[in-house]
Amino acid sequence: MKWEESDGKLVRNVKCQEFKEALALLNKIAVVAEEINHHPDLKIYSYKYLSIEVYTHDTNSITEKDYELVKEIDLILDGR
Repeated sequence: MKWEESDGKLVRNVKCQEFKEALALLNKIAVVAEEINHHPDLKIYSYKYLSIEVYTHDTNSITEKDYELVKEIDLILDGR
């Protein structure tokens, strides 16, 4: 499974080839998040890993909007 549910969040960690790839993915996800006005928590760590946490900040839980965002993020990640 690509996404895991942890502490009321949908979580996915992505290993990239290098820092530039992780940064490019983060930026692509940011564009989609802005378009649908729903923003994940994104973090690059150990220079080539991207951590993505999706949940609704207002309710501190997973909602339908989170599943919509995850679907869009999957399209980005599957196309890399």
